[in-house]
Amino acid sequence: MATFLMFGKYSAQAVKEISPRRNQAAADLIKKLGGEIKAVYALLGETDLLVVVDLPGIEAAFKASVDLGKMTGIAFTTCPAVTVKEFDQIVATG
Repeated sequence: MATFLMFGKYSAQAVKEISPRRNQAAADLIKKLGGEIKAVYALLGETDLLVVVDLPGIEAAFKASVDLGKMTGIAFTTCPAVTVKEFDQIVATG
């Protein structure tokens, strides 16, 4: 599993449709793609949401980002994330 950070920006319509039911539908979509939501944070500023999700790979991340956008009206920017320890191993020369 790979970790992805999904940064969301609400449209005006998406704000009107905020509900626990929509949150559950989003979690169900991630699960259907073989993933798991690890955390969701509401933010102040240019980004409205931060969703930390584990997914099987980049294809699932693309699908999650697009499908969640269609379903919720929230535009997502999705980025892969690794721990600093993993990063050090990736970039280590030796």
